[in-house]
Amino acid sequence: MSKLWTLLTHLHSAAGPIMMLLYPLYASVVAIESPSKEDDEQWLAYWILYSFLTLTEIVLQPLLEWMPIWYTLKLLLVSWLVLPQFRGAAFIYQKFVREKIRKYAIIKDRKSATGKGKIK
Repeated sequence: MSKLWTLLTHLHSAAGPIMMLLYPLYASVVAIESPSKEDDEQWLAYWILYSFLTLTEIVLQPLLEWMPIWYTLKLLLVSWLVLPQFRGAAFIYQKFVREKIRKYAIIKDRKSATGKGKIK
């Protein structure tokens, strides 16, 4: 039983880097090389959300150390963001992040940037 538990522990530890970094890196390269813009949006949104999650983890590290299931919860969240069946990253970006960017005018309207209403 202890060998099985050790194996499961190692698989659980390896699942994070694979799901959070290796697969998204591979999928991002594939998205860049494809003519479709839809997959580009998914992976740009993923990297934005993953960066935000990582920064939040850094700030909240003392609190998260007291939550033994944090890594598993993070793995489940990132799996939902990454897996193409769910397209969670694009969903979160469209429903929440894009609204905040527009509300707080983080990205200026392209028309006002040129002064003439057209992009050159």
